[in-house]
Amino acid sequence: MPEICLLGTGGMMSLKNRWLTSLYYEYEGNALLIDCGEGTQIALAECGAKISRINMLLITHTHADHVSGLPGFLLSLGNASRTEPLEIYLPEGKVQIIKNLMSICDRLPFEVIFRELPIRERRSFTAEAVSPLVTIESLPVRHSTTCLGYSVTLTRKPEFRPERAKELEIPVQFWRFLHSGETVTLDDGRVITPDMVTLDNRPPIKVTYVTDTLPFAEIADFAKDSRLFVCEGMYGDLDKKESMNEKGHMLMQDACRLAAQAGAERLWLTHYSPAEMQPKRFAGELEKLFPNVTVTSDGAKITIKE
Repeated sequence: MPEICLLGTGGMMSLKNRWLTSLYYEYEGNALLIDCGEGTQIALAECGAKISRINMLLITHTHADHVSGLPGFLLSLGNASRTEPLEIYLPEGKVQIIKNLMSICDRLPFEVIFRELPIRERRSFTAEAVSPLVTIESLPVRHSTTCLGYSVTLTRKPEFRPERAKELEIPVQFWRFLHSGETVTLDDGRVITPDMVTLDNRPPIKVTYVTDTLPFAEIADFAKDSRLFVCEGMYGDLDKKESMNEKGHMLMQDACRLAAQAGAERLWLTHYSPAEMQPKRFAGELEKLFPNVTVTSDGAKITIKE
């Protein structure tokens, strides 16, 4: 099952007790990272997340608080003995900015492969570097620069029915192949297909991450049925609404309304303004808008199961 860690919860600048927002997603030993602000490699270490498992980086946008940690991250990854390529996905037209940052990373022992994503339409692709069962979708959002939200969806293997396998007298050594979707031929000549011993009743597990944007209706559709929706909430003060809209950001209350409209199972708030020192003080008010909301702190973790 996917293991998620919200490495940091800050926006704009890191604080002594708050790293910049970034998300670590791991499935069966392979991981991806969303955004890489200043000190991300330290936040990874503090959370016990293994940097060596990260095969893919998704960048929402190229403002400093989301990418300035890239040189340190890449150098740390190289020091972890990585030689396999690293894929970096980002909004189209922004590759040169990242290459400029990488100019101070001399002789990385691995290749960096850039994948540009459209900034005017949604795009879906398989995250082969993590698992062929993981699909990522990007959504152009509304910020002061081109910016993307991401949904990460795990298609779950059908439920294996050992009692049915025993009824059919299928040797145990064939079970894992059938559970993986392969057809097997037994020693007695019988051909067994996966549907004979599996039950396709397991819904996908969807995690959505959206930050640095105005609230708008398509976000709710994008996050529809998410088991976990991670969304920015710069402030909880309603009198900040106008100034946040002008800067292309949303309030905590906006995020709660989007989570309710999306039918999300749970909401984690993130990307707090450095001026918002006590975001948890709004928890009671926010629960009235969306009961299963968490005003997160750095290092929040969850393993999403059944």
